[in-house]
Amino acid sequence: MTTTAPHRHRDTPGTGPHRVGLVAATAAGRRHARTLAAAWPHARLVEADGVADALRTAWTTCDAVVVFLATGAVVRVLAPLLGDKRTDPAVVVVDEAARHAVALLGGHAGGANPLAAEVAALLDARPVVTTATDAVDLPGLDTLGWPVEGAVAAVSRAILDGEPVRLVADAVWPLPALPPNVHPGPPTGEHPQDGYRVLVTDRIVPVDDRTVVLRPPSLVAGVGSSRGVAAAEVDALLHRALADAGLSPASLRCLASVDVKADEEGIRATADALGVPLRTWPAAELSAVDVPHPSEVVRAAVGTPSVAEAAALRDGGTLLVPKTASAMATVAVARHTPRGRLAIVGLGPGAADLRTPRAVAELRRAAVVVGLDQYVDQVRDLLRPGTRVLASGLGAEEERARSAVAEATAGHAVALVGSGDAGVYAMASPALEYADERIDVVGVPGVTAALAAAALLGAPIGHDHVYLSLSDLHTPWAVIERRVAAAAEADLVALLYNPRSRARDWQLGAVLATFAAHRPPQTPVGVVRNASRPDEQVHLATLATFDPSVVDMYGLVVVGSSQTRLVGGRMVTPRGYRWRG
Repeated sequence: MTTTAPHRHRDTPGTGPHRVGLVAATAAGRRHARTLAAAWPHARLVEADGVADALRTAWTTCDAVVVFLATGAVVRVLAPLLGDKRTDPAVVVVDEAARHAVALLGGHAGGANPLAAEVAALLDARPVVTTATDAVDLPGLDTLGWPVEGAVAAVSRAILDGEPVRLVADAVWPLPALPPNVHPGPPTGEHPQDGYRVLVTDRIVPVDDRTVVLRPPSLVAGVGSSRGVAAAEVDALLHRALADAGLSPASLRCLASVDVKADEEGIRATADALGVPLRTWPAAELSAVDVPHPSEVVRAAVGTPSVAEAAALRDGGTLLVPKTASAMATVAVARHTPRGRLAIVGLGPGAADLRTPRAVAELRRAAVVVGLDQYVDQVRDLLRPGTRVLASGLGAEEERARSAVAEATAGHAVALVGSGDAGVYAMASPALEYADERIDVVGVPGVTAALAAAALLGAPIGHDHVYLSLSDLHTPWAVIERRVAAAAEADLVALLYNPRSRARDWQLGAVLATFAAHRPPQTPVGVVRNASRPDEQVHLATLATFDPSVVDMYGLVVVGSSQTRLVGGRMVTPRGYRWRG
Protein backbone atom coordinates (compact mmCIF):
# COMPACT_ATOMS: atom_id res chain seq x y z
CA MET A 1 0.00 0.00 0.00
CA THR A 2 1.25 3.47 -0.89
CA THR A 3 0.20 6.69 0.79
CA THR A 4 0.89 10.16 -0.53
CA ALA A 5 -0.34 13.71 -0.05
CA PRO A 6 -0.34 15.84 3.08
CA HIS A 7 -2.55 15.60 6.13
CA ARG A 8 -5.38 18.04 6.55
CA HIS A 9 -4.18 19.69 9.77
CA ARG A 10 -1.06 21.54 10.76
CA ASP A 11 1.46 20.17 13.22
CA THR A 12 2.86 22.09 16.15
CA PRO A 13 4.92 24.93 14.63
CA GLY A 14 8.10 24.24 16.55
CA THR A 15 8.30 20.57 15.60
CA GLY A 16 6.55 20.28 12.25
CA PRO A 17 7.69 21.28 8.75
CA HIS A 18 6.73 24.94 9.29
CA ARG A 19 8.34 28.26 8.69
CA VAL A 20 8.65 30.00 12.04
CA GLY A 21 9.57 33.66 11.79
CA LEU A 22 11.53 35.19 14.68
CA VAL A 23 11.35 38.97 15.05
CA ALA A 24 13.45 40.89 17.59
CA ALA A 25 14.07 44.57 18.22
CA THR A 26 16.91 44.43 20.76
CA ALA A 27 20.12 42.55 21.45
CA ALA A 28 18.42 40.58 24.23
CA GLY A 29 15.55 39.67 21.92
CA ARG A 30 17.96 38.52 19.23
CA ARG A 31 19.79 36.40 21.80
CA HIS A 32 16.55 34.70 22.77
CA ALA A 33 15.64 34.29 19.11
CA ARG A 34 18.95 32.53 18.46
CA THR A 35 18.09 30.07 21.23
CA LEU A 36 14.87 29.17 19.43
CA ALA A 37 16.55 29.03 16.03
CA ALA A 38 19.14 26.59 17.39
CA ALA A 39 16.35 24.28 18.58
CA TRP A 40 14.04 24.60 15.58
CA PRO A 41 15.51 23.82 12.13
CA HIS A 42 12.65 25.63 10.36
CA ALA A 43 12.90 28.86 12.36
CA ARG A 44 14.76 31.94 11.15
CA LEU A 45 15.37 35.48 12.28
CA VAL A 46 13.48 37.82 9.93
CA GLU A 47 15.49 40.94 9.11
CA ALA A 48 14.20 44.16 7.54
CA ASP A 49 14.79 47.92 7.68
CA GLY A 50 12.83 48.12 10.91
CA VAL A 51 11.14 45.82 13.38
CA ALA A 52 7.68 46.71 12.06
CA ASP A 53 8.67 45.76 8.52
CA ALA A 54 10.24 42.56 9.80
CA LEU A 55 7.02 41.69 11.61
CA ARG A 56 4.92 42.33 8.49
CA THR A 57 7.29 40.19 6.42
CA ALA A 58 7.10 37.34 8.93
CA TRP A 59 3.29 37.61 8.96
CA THR A 60 3.05 37.19 5.20
CA THR A 61 5.77 34.55 4.72
CA CYS A 62 5.66 32.31 7.79
CA ASP A 63 3.23 29.85 9.38
CA ALA A 64 4.02 31.09 12.88
CA VAL A 65 5.71 34.16 14.33
CA VAL A 66 7.54 34.60 17.64
CA VAL A 67 8.02 38.30 18.43
CA PHE A 68 10.35 39.72 21.07
CA LEU A 69 8.55 43.01 21.49
CA ALA A 70 5.92 44.72 23.63
CA THR A 71 2.41 43.31 23.14
CA GLY A 72 0.93 46.73 22.37
CA ALA A 73 3.47 47.39 19.63
CA VAL A 74 2.74 44.01 18.04
CA VAL A 75 -1.00 44.68 18.11
CA ARG A 76 -0.60 48.06 16.42
CA VAL A 77 1.49 46.56 13.61
CA LEU A 78 -0.65 43.48 12.99
CA ALA A 79 -4.17 44.89 13.46
CA PRO A 80 -4.51 46.04 9.82
CA LEU A 81 -3.31 42.63 8.59
CA LEU A 82 -5.80 40.44 10.43
CA GLY A 83 -7.92 38.29 8.14
CA ASP A 84 -9.32 34.89 9.19
CA LYS A 85 -8.24 33.00 12.30
CA ARG A 86 -8.29 29.80 10.29
CA THR A 87 -5.57 31.06 7.94
CA ASP A 88 -3.70 33.77 9.84
CA PRO A 89 -0.35 32.66 11.31
CA ALA A 90 0.06 31.97 14.99
CA VAL A 91 1.71 34.79 16.93
CA VAL A 92 3.51 34.44 20.26
CA VAL A 93 4.90 37.51 22.01
CA VAL A 94 7.85 37.28 24.41
CA ASP A 95 8.89 40.09 26.74
CA GLU A 96 12.41 41.53 26.85
CA ALA A 97 13.46 39.43 29.85
CA ALA A 98 11.89 36.26 28.42
CA ARG A 99 9.73 35.79 31.49
CA HIS A 100 6.46 35.23 29.61
CA ALA A 101 5.48 33.70 26.24
CA VAL A 102 2.04 35.04 25.35
CA ALA A 103 -0.16 33.25 22.81
CA LEU A 104 -1.49 36.42 21.17
CA LEU A 105 -3.15 35.27 17.94
CA GLY A 106 -4.25 31.90 16.57
CA GLY A 107 -4.34 30.11 19.90
CA HIS A 108 -6.35 27.17 18.58
CA ALA A 109 -6.54 27.31 14.80
CA GLY A 110 -2.99 28.54 14.30
CA GLY A 111 -1.37 26.54 17.08
CA ALA A 112 -0.19 29.52 19.15
CA ASN A 113 -1.12 27.88 22.45
CA PRO A 114 1.21 24.87 22.08
CA LEU A 115 3.80 27.11 20.43
CA ALA A 116 3.78 29.35 23.51
CA ALA A 117 4.39 26.27 25.65
CA GLU A 118 7.34 25.26 23.46
CA VAL A 119 8.82 28.74 23.54
CA ALA A 120 8.44 28.87 27.31
CA ALA A 121 10.14 25.50 27.74
CA LEU A 122 13.14 26.58 25.66
CA LEU A 123 13.52 30.00 27.31
CA ASP A 124 12.60 28.96 30.85
CA ALA A 125 9.62 31.29 30.65
CA ARG A 126 5.98 30.98 31.63
CA PRO A 127 3.42 30.31 28.87
CA VAL A 128 0.44 32.64 28.95
CA VAL A 129 -2.71 31.20 27.32
CA THR A 130 -5.96 33.14 27.54
CA THR A 131 -8.33 31.14 25.34
CA ALA A 132 -11.26 30.28 27.57
CA THR A 133 -11.35 26.51 27.10
CA ASP A 134 -7.63 26.15 27.81
CA ALA A 135 -7.93 28.35 30.88
CA VAL A 136 -10.43 25.94 32.46
CA ASP A 137 -8.80 22.79 31.03
CA LEU A 138 -11.49 21.89 28.50
CA PRO A 139 -10.77 20.71 24.93
CA GLY A 140 -11.72 23.37 22.41
CA LEU A 141 -14.16 22.19 19.75
CA ASP A 142 -11.76 23.53 17.13
CA THR A 143 -8.77 21.66 18.58
CA LEU A 144 -10.00 18.08 18.24
CA GLY A 145 -8.28 17.54 14.91
CA TRP A 146 -11.49 17.36 12.87
CA PRO A 147 -13.13 19.94 10.63
CA VAL A 148 -15.73 21.91 12.57
CA GLU A 149 -18.66 23.92 11.26
CA GLY A 150 -21.36 26.10 12.75
CA ALA A 151 -21.66 28.11 15.94
CA VAL A 152 -18.31 27.21 17.49
CA ALA A 153 -18.14 30.28 19.74
CA ALA A 154 -21.73 30.00 20.99
CA VAL A 155 -21.55 26.29 21.78
CA SER A 156 -18.10 26.64 23.35
CA ARG A 157 -19.47 29.38 25.59
CA ALA A 158 -22.41 27.16 26.56
CA ILE A 159 -20.00 24.36 27.50
CA LEU A 160 -17.91 26.80 29.54
CA ASP A 161 -20.97 28.18 31.29
CA GLY A 162 -22.18 24.73 32.28
CA GLU A 163 -25.34 24.90 30.19
CA PRO A 164 -26.78 21.60 28.93
CA VAL A 165 -25.26 20.61 25.58
CA ARG A 166 -26.31 17.48 23.70
CA LEU A 167 -23.65 15.39 21.99
CA VAL A 168 -25.40 13.74 19.06
CA ALA A 169 -23.30 11.26 17.09
CA ASP A 170 -23.95 8.77 14.32
CA ALA A 171 -21.47 6.44 16.02
CA VAL A 172 -19.09 6.34 18.98
CA TRP A 173 -15.86 8.11 18.07
CA PRO A 174 -12.70 8.29 20.22
CA LEU A 175 -13.21 11.86 21.37
CA PRO A 176 -11.39 13.25 24.41
CA ALA A 177 -13.24 13.69 27.68
CA LEU A 178 -15.98 16.30 27.61
CA PRO A 179 -17.40 17.92 30.76
CA PRO A 180 -20.50 16.49 32.47
CA ASN A 181 -22.83 19.14 31.02
CA VAL A 182 -22.17 17.67 27.56
CA HIS A 183 -24.35 14.57 27.54
CA PRO A 184 -25.32 12.09 24.81
CA GLY A 185 -28.51 12.77 22.87
CA PRO A 186 -30.64 10.78 20.40
CA PRO A 187 -29.24 9.87 16.97
CA THR A 188 -28.87 12.63 14.42
CA GLY A 189 -32.19 13.44 12.80
CA GLU A 190 -34.23 12.52 15.90
CA HIS A 191 -33.31 15.51 18.04
CA PRO A 192 -35.49 18.48 18.92
CA GLN A 193 -34.37 21.80 17.50
CA ASP A 194 -33.93 23.67 20.78
CA GLY A 195 -30.85 23.89 23.00
CA TYR A 196 -27.17 23.64 22.20
CA ARG A 197 -25.88 20.69 20.24
CA VAL A 198 -22.63 19.13 19.09
CA LEU A 199 -23.35 16.92 16.09
CA VAL A 200 -20.77 14.31 15.05
CA THR A 201 -21.73 13.19 11.58
CA ASP A 202 -20.54 12.89 8.00
CA ARG A 203 -24.01 13.78 6.70
CA ILE A 204 -25.05 17.21 5.50
CA VAL A 205 -27.37 18.53 8.20
CA PRO A 206 -29.04 21.88 8.85
CA VAL A 207 -27.05 24.10 11.19
CA ASP A 208 -28.39 26.89 13.37
CA ASP A 209 -26.85 29.38 15.79
CA ARG A 210 -26.77 26.79 18.59
CA THR A 211 -25.27 23.90 16.66
CA VAL A 212 -21.71 22.79 15.97
CA VAL A 213 -20.96 19.98 13.52
CA LEU A 214 -17.81 17.92 13.94
CA ARG A 215 -16.82 16.04 10.81
CA PRO A 216 -15.29 12.66 11.71
CA PRO A 217 -12.94 11.02 9.17
CA SER A 218 -15.45 8.33 8.25
CA LEU A 219 -15.52 8.35 4.44
CA VAL A 220 -13.18 6.75 1.93
CA ALA A 221 -13.60 7.72 -1.70
CA GLY A 222 -12.37 5.17 -4.22
CA VAL A 223 -11.25 6.76 -7.48
CA GLY A 224 -10.46 5.27 -10.87
CA SER A 225 -9.67 7.07 -14.08
CA SER A 226 -8.34 6.97 -17.56
CA ARG A 227 -4.78 8.14 -18.04
CA GLY A 228 -4.47 11.91 -18.15
CA VAL A 229 -7.76 12.73 -16.42
CA ALA A 230 -8.05 16.37 -15.37
CA ALA A 231 -8.22 17.21 -11.67
CA ALA A 232 -11.26 19.37 -12.34
CA GLU A 233 -13.16 16.34 -13.66
CA VAL A 234 -12.24 14.14 -10.69
CA ASP A 235 -13.10 16.92 -8.24
CA ALA A 236 -16.45 17.69 -9.86
CA LEU A 237 -17.46 14.03 -10.02
CA LEU A 238 -16.49 13.40 -6.40
CA HIS A 239 -18.32 16.45 -5.06
CA ARG A 240 -21.41 15.66 -7.09
CA ALA A 241 -21.46 12.07 -5.82
CA LEU A 242 -21.09 13.22 -2.22
CA ALA A 243 -23.75 15.91 -2.57
CA ASP A 244 -26.22 13.51 -4.16
CA ALA A 245 -25.73 11.15 -1.20
CA GLY A 246 -26.00 13.96 1.35
CA LEU A 247 -22.42 13.48 2.54
CA SER A 248 -19.87 16.12 3.51
CA PRO A 249 -16.46 16.18 1.79
CA ALA A 250 -15.04 17.40 5.13
CA SER A 251 -15.43 13.82 6.42
CA LEU A 252 -13.20 12.29 3.78
CA ARG A 253 -10.46 10.25 5.39
CA CYS A 254 -8.59 9.68 2.15
CA LEU A 255 -8.87 9.01 -1.55
CA ALA A 256 -8.03 5.45 -2.58
CA SER A 257 -7.09 3.84 -5.86
CA VAL A 258 -5.00 1.14 -7.49
CA ASP A 259 -1.20 1.34 -7.42
CA VAL A 260 -0.90 2.15 -11.12
CA LYS A 261 -2.79 5.39 -10.39
CA ALA A 262 -0.38 6.51 -7.66
CA ASP A 263 1.19 9.01 -10.05
CA GLU A 264 -2.05 10.07 -11.78
CA GLU A 265 -1.80 13.84 -11.49
CA GLY A 266 -5.53 14.50 -11.66
CA ILE A 267 -6.20 12.18 -8.71
CA ARG A 268 -3.18 13.41 -6.72
CA ALA A 269 -4.12 17.04 -7.25
CA THR A 270 -7.66 16.35 -6.05
CA ALA A 271 -6.34 14.74 -2.87
CA ASP A 272 -4.00 17.68 -2.32
CA ALA A 273 -6.82 20.19 -2.77
CA LEU A 274 -8.95 18.30 -0.24
CA GLY A 275 -6.03 18.03 2.18
CA VAL A 276 -6.27 14.23 2.49
CA PRO A 277 -3.87 11.41 1.66
CA LEU A 278 -4.06 9.33 -1.49
CA ARG A 279 -3.76 5.62 -0.63
CA THR A 280 -3.13 3.12 -3.39
CA TRP A 281 -3.28 -0.67 -3.35
CA PRO A 282 -1.88 -3.42 -5.58
CA ALA A 283 -4.35 -4.70 -8.17
CA ALA A 284 -4.10 -8.20 -6.69
CA GLU A 285 -5.36 -6.96 -3.32
CA LEU A 286 -8.23 -5.01 -4.86
CA SER A 287 -9.27 -7.97 -6.98
CA ALA A 288 -9.96 -9.92 -3.76
CA VAL A 289 -12.50 -7.34 -2.53
CA ASP A 290 -16.13 -8.32 -3.08
CA VAL A 291 -17.88 -5.49 -4.97
CA PRO A 292 -21.39 -5.10 -6.41
CA HIS A 293 -20.30 -3.95 -9.88
CA PRO A 294 -17.20 -5.77 -11.17
CA SER A 295 -16.05 -5.16 -14.72
CA GLU A 296 -14.04 -7.43 -16.96
CA VAL A 297 -13.05 -4.40 -19.02
CA VAL A 298 -11.44 -2.88 -15.94
CA ARG A 299 -9.79 -6.21 -15.09
CA ALA A 300 -8.22 -6.34 -18.52
CA ALA A 301 -6.93 -2.79 -18.18
CA VAL A 302 -5.48 -2.74 -14.66
CA GLY A 303 -5.63 -6.31 -13.31
CA THR A 304 -8.64 -5.98 -11.01
CA PRO A 305 -12.37 -6.05 -11.86
CA SER A 306 -12.95 -2.96 -9.70
CA VAL A 307 -10.94 0.10 -8.76
CA ALA A 308 -13.29 2.69 -7.27
CA GLU A 309 -15.56 0.34 -5.29
CA ALA A 310 -12.77 -2.04 -4.30
CA ALA A 311 -10.50 0.77 -3.14
CA ALA A 312 -13.31 2.34 -1.12
CA LEU A 313 -14.03 -1.01 0.54
CA ARG A 314 -10.44 -2.28 0.85
CA ASP A 315 -10.41 -1.76 4.65
CA GLY A 316 -14.04 -2.77 5.17
CA GLY A 317 -16.94 -0.42 5.60
CA THR A 318 -20.32 0.04 3.96
CA LEU A 319 -20.70 1.22 0.39
CA LEU A 320 -22.84 4.37 0.37
CA VAL A 321 -22.16 5.52 -3.18
CA PRO A 322 -21.76 2.76 -5.79
CA LYS A 323 -19.40 3.57 -8.58
CA THR A 324 -20.50 6.53 -10.64
CA ALA A 325 -18.71 7.71 -13.72
CA SER A 326 -17.91 10.73 -15.81
CA ALA A 327 -16.14 10.68 -19.17
CA MET A 328 -12.73 9.75 -17.73
CA ALA A 329 -13.24 9.04 -14.01
CA THR A 330 -15.17 6.83 -11.61
CA VAL A 331 -15.77 7.29 -7.89
CA ALA A 332 -17.37 5.28 -5.10
CA VAL A 333 -17.72 6.17 -1.43
CA ALA A 334 -17.75 3.92 1.62
CA ARG A 335 -18.39 4.73 5.27
CA HIS A 336 -16.02 3.12 7.71
CA THR A 337 -16.85 2.12 11.27
CA PRO A 338 -15.03 4.18 13.91
CA ARG A 339 -12.02 2.55 15.48
CA GLY A 340 -11.48 2.95 19.18
CA ARG A 341 -8.11 4.05 20.46
CA LEU A 342 -6.08 2.35 23.17
CA ALA A 343 -3.01 4.18 24.43
CA ILE A 344 -0.82 2.01 26.64
CA VAL A 345 1.00 4.58 28.75
CA GLY A 346 4.12 4.16 30.85
CA LEU A 347 4.09 6.74 33.65
CA GLY A 348 7.75 6.33 34.58
CA PRO A 349 9.14 5.38 38.00
CA GLY A 350 7.09 7.92 39.97
CA ALA A 351 8.55 11.43 39.80
CA ALA A 352 6.48 13.83 37.71
CA ASP A 353 9.55 15.18 35.90
CA LEU A 354 10.38 11.67 34.68
CA ARG A 355 6.97 11.37 33.04
CA THR A 356 7.22 11.99 29.31
CA PRO A 357 5.32 14.79 27.54
CA ARG A 358 3.80 12.15 25.26
CA ALA A 359 2.40 10.31 28.27
CA VAL A 360 0.82 13.55 29.52
CA ALA A 361 -0.65 14.25 26.08
CA GLU A 362 -2.23 10.79 25.90
CA LEU A 363 -3.74 11.14 29.36
CA ARG A 364 -5.31 14.44 28.36
CA ARG A 365 -6.56 12.97 25.08
CA ALA A 366 -8.32 10.05 26.76
CA ALA A 367 -12.00 9.87 27.69
CA VAL A 368 -11.41 6.74 29.78
CA VAL A 369 -8.39 6.03 31.98
CA VAL A 370 -7.80 2.51 33.32
CA GLY A 371 -5.15 1.53 35.82
CA LEU A 372 -4.03 0.40 39.23
CA ASP A 373 -5.53 2.75 41.79
CA GLN A 374 -2.20 4.01 43.14
CA TYR A 375 -0.94 4.80 39.63
CA VAL A 376 -4.15 6.57 38.63
CA ASP A 377 -3.88 8.69 41.77
CA GLN A 378 -0.48 9.94 40.55
CA VAL A 379 -2.04 11.51 37.44
CA ARG A 380 -5.54 12.58 38.45
CA ASP A 381 -4.47 16.22 38.26
CA LEU A 382 -3.67 15.74 34.55
CA LEU A 383 -7.06 14.37 33.55
CA ARG A 384 -9.60 16.61 31.86
CA PRO A 385 -12.99 17.23 33.49
CA GLY A 386 -15.38 14.45 32.51
CA THR A 387 -12.72 11.75 32.22
CA ARG A 388 -14.11 8.39 33.27
CA VAL A 389 -11.70 6.55 35.59
CA LEU A 390 -11.68 2.76 36.01
CA ALA A 391 -9.26 2.05 38.85
CA SER A 392 -8.74 -1.23 40.67
CA GLY A 393 -6.40 -2.70 43.25
CA LEU A 394 -3.45 -5.06 43.21
CA GLY A 395 -4.02 -8.41 41.58
CA ALA A 396 -6.62 -7.24 39.06
CA GLU A 397 -4.28 -6.99 36.06
CA GLU A 398 -6.37 -9.17 33.76
CA GLU A 399 -9.55 -7.32 34.70
CA ARG A 400 -7.88 -3.98 33.88
CA ALA A 401 -6.58 -5.29 30.57
CA ARG A 402 -9.99 -6.61 29.55
CA SER A 403 -11.76 -3.41 30.63
CA ALA A 404 -9.39 -1.19 28.68
CA VAL A 405 -9.73 -3.25 25.49
CA ALA A 406 -13.53 -3.44 25.88
CA GLU A 407 -13.81 0.34 26.22
CA ALA A 408 -11.61 0.89 23.17
CA THR A 409 -13.53 -1.71 21.17
CA ALA A 410 -16.70 0.24 21.99
CA GLY A 411 -15.12 3.21 20.21
CA HIS A 412 -13.74 5.26 23.08
CA ALA A 413 -10.35 6.90 23.53
CA VAL A 414 -8.73 4.92 26.34
CA ALA A 415 -5.47 5.26 28.25
CA LEU A 416 -4.27 2.18 30.12
CA VAL A 417 -1.61 3.32 32.56
CA GLY A 418 1.17 1.57 34.38
CA SER A 419 4.37 2.52 36.15
CA GLY A 420 7.75 2.52 34.45
CA ASP A 421 7.35 1.31 30.89
CA ALA A 422 4.04 -0.41 30.27
CA GLY A 423 5.79 -3.07 28.19
CA VAL A 424 8.17 -4.19 30.95
CA TYR A 425 6.44 -6.54 33.42
CA ALA A 426 3.36 -4.35 33.12
CA MET A 427 0.05 -3.93 31.32
CA ALA A 428 1.00 -3.92 27.63
CA SER A 429 1.31 -7.69 27.29
CA PRO A 430 -2.02 -8.68 28.91
CA ALA A 431 -3.87 -5.89 27.09
CA LEU A 432 -2.51 -6.76 23.67
CA GLU A 433 -3.45 -10.39 24.17
CA TYR A 434 -7.07 -9.24 23.97
CA ALA A 435 -6.79 -6.35 21.50
CA ASP A 436 -7.65 -7.11 17.88
CA GLU A 437 -7.77 -5.23 14.59
CA ARG A 438 -10.90 -3.29 15.56
CA ILE A 439 -8.92 -0.78 17.59
CA ASP A 440 -5.89 1.42 17.11
CA VAL A 441 -3.14 0.85 19.65
CA VAL A 442 -0.58 3.49 20.63
CA GLY A 443 2.37 2.56 22.82
CA VAL A 444 3.85 5.31 24.96
CA PRO A 445 7.23 4.31 26.39
CA GLY A 446 8.17 5.28 29.92
CA VAL A 447 11.33 5.44 32.01
CA THR A 448 11.59 1.98 33.53
CA ALA A 449 12.31 1.23 37.16
CA ALA A 450 15.52 -0.41 35.96
CA LEU A 451 16.70 2.75 34.20
CA ALA A 452 15.80 4.95 37.16
CA ALA A 453 17.58 2.59 39.55
CA ALA A 454 20.63 2.28 37.32
CA ALA A 455 20.97 6.07 37.14
CA LEU A 456 20.95 6.28 40.93
CA LEU A 457 23.47 3.47 41.31
CA GLY A 458 25.89 4.88 38.71
CA ALA A 459 26.40 3.03 35.44
CA PRO A 460 25.78 -0.65 36.18
CA ILE A 461 24.20 -1.44 32.81
CA GLY A 462 26.95 0.02 30.64
CA HIS A 463 27.38 -3.39 29.03
CA ASP A 464 25.17 -6.43 28.36
CA HIS A 465 22.45 -7.01 30.92
CA VAL A 466 19.25 -8.97 31.50
CA TYR A 467 15.92 -8.27 33.18
CA LEU A 468 14.56 -11.08 35.38
CA SER A 469 11.41 -11.22 37.47
CA LEU A 470 11.54 -13.38 40.59
CA SER A 471 7.77 -13.52 40.91
CA ASP A 472 6.50 -17.08 40.50
CA LEU A 473 2.87 -15.98 40.28
CA HIS A 474 2.79 -16.59 36.51
CA THR A 475 6.12 -18.37 35.96
CA PRO A 476 7.08 -21.63 37.71
CA TRP A 477 10.05 -21.25 40.04
CA ALA A 478 11.92 -24.00 38.21
CA VAL A 479 11.81 -21.90 35.04
CA ILE A 480 13.03 -18.82 36.92
CA GLU A 481 15.93 -20.84 38.37
CA ARG A 482 17.03 -21.95 34.89
CA ARG A 483 16.96 -18.39 33.60
CA VAL A 484 18.91 -17.12 36.60
CA ALA A 485 21.52 -19.83 36.10
CA ALA A 486 21.86 -18.93 32.42
CA ALA A 487 22.32 -15.24 33.22
CA ALA A 488 24.86 -16.04 35.92
CA GLU A 489 26.87 -18.31 33.64
CA ALA A 490 26.75 -15.75 30.80
CA ASP A 491 28.22 -13.11 33.13
CA LEU A 492 25.39 -10.65 32.45
CA VAL A 493 24.50 -7.80 34.76
CA ALA A 494 21.11 -8.80 36.20
CA LEU A 495 18.25 -6.49 37.09
CA LEU A 496 15.89 -8.34 39.41
CA TYR A 497 12.25 -7.22 39.44
CA ASN A 498 9.79 -8.37 42.12
CA PRO A 499 12.77 -9.52 44.19
CA ARG A 500 11.18 -10.31 47.55
CA SER A 501 7.87 -10.22 49.37
CA ARG A 502 6.44 -11.49 52.64
CA ALA A 503 5.30 -14.66 50.89
CA ARG A 504 8.58 -15.10 48.96
CA ASP A 505 11.30 -14.46 51.51
CA TRP A 506 13.93 -17.07 50.53
CA GLN A 507 14.12 -16.89 46.73
CA LEU A 508 16.31 -13.78 46.51
CA GLY A 509 18.95 -15.38 48.72
CA ALA A 510 18.95 -18.46 46.50
CA VAL A 511 19.33 -16.33 43.38
CA LEU A 512 22.25 -14.39 44.85
CA ALA A 513 23.90 -17.69 45.77
CA THR A 514 23.63 -18.76 42.13
CA PHE A 515 25.32 -15.57 40.98
CA ALA A 516 27.98 -15.93 43.68
CA ALA A 517 28.92 -19.34 42.25
CA HIS A 518 29.98 -17.62 39.01
CA ARG A 519 31.33 -14.24 40.20
CA PRO A 520 33.90 -12.90 42.65
CA PRO A 521 32.63 -12.17 46.18
CA GLN A 522 33.44 -8.45 45.75
CA THR A 523 30.96 -8.17 42.84
CA PRO A 524 28.79 -5.10 43.57
CA VAL A 525 25.11 -5.53 44.32
CA GLY A 526 22.78 -2.56 44.57
CA VAL A 527 19.17 -2.15 45.56
CA VAL A 528 17.03 0.90 44.92
CA ARG A 529 13.70 1.26 46.68
CA ASN A 530 11.02 3.60 45.31
CA ALA A 531 13.31 5.16 42.72
CA SER A 532 12.51 8.86 42.10
CA ARG A 533 9.83 8.96 44.81
CA PRO A 534 9.96 10.92 48.08
CA ASP A 535 11.01 7.88 50.13
CA GLU A 536 13.70 6.80 47.67
CA GLN A 537 16.49 4.65 49.17
CA VAL A 538 19.76 3.40 47.65
CA HIS A 539 21.84 0.62 49.19
CA LEU A 540 25.16 -0.74 47.94
CA ALA A 541 26.93 -3.92 48.99
CA THR A 542 28.68 -6.92 47.43
CA LEU A 543 27.70 -10.51 46.80
CA ALA A 544 29.60 -11.42 49.96
CA THR A 545 27.96 -8.79 52.20
CA PHE A 546 24.50 -8.22 50.76
CA ASP A 547 21.60 -8.85 53.15
CA PRO A 548 18.40 -9.86 51.29
CA SER A 549 16.26 -8.79 54.24
CA VAL A 550 16.72 -5.10 53.27
CA VAL A 551 14.69 -5.77 50.11
CA ASP A 552 10.93 -5.77 49.59
CA MET A 553 8.56 -5.57 46.61
CA TYR A 554 9.21 -1.84 46.24
CA GLY A 555 12.88 -2.44 45.49
CA LEU A 556 14.85 -3.42 42.42
CA VAL A 557 18.10 -5.37 42.81
CA VAL A 558 21.04 -4.96 40.43
CA VAL A 559 23.71 -7.67 40.45
CA GLY A 560 26.92 -6.66 38.69
CA SER A 561 28.87 -8.81 36.28
CA SER A 562 32.39 -9.97 37.01
CA GLN A 563 33.57 -6.73 35.38
CA THR A 564 31.43 -4.36 37.46
CA ARG A 565 33.34 -2.23 39.96
CA LEU A 566 32.64 0.32 42.69
CA VAL A 567 34.19 3.65 41.72
CA GLY A 568 33.64 6.63 43.98
CA GLY A 569 30.74 4.87 45.65
CA ARG A 570 29.02 4.09 42.35
CA MET A 571 28.51 0.86 40.41
CA VAL A 572 30.26 0.96 37.04
CA THR A 573 30.25 -1.75 34.36
CA PRO A 574 32.83 -0.80 31.70
CA ARG A 575 31.78 -0.78 28.09
CA GLY A 576 34.83 -2.87 27.10
CA TYR A 577 35.58 -6.36 28.30
CA ARG A 578 38.86 -5.28 29.88
CA TRP A 579 38.72 -3.06 32.96
CA ARG A 580 40.64 0.14 32.37
CA GLY A 581 41.66 1.52 35.74
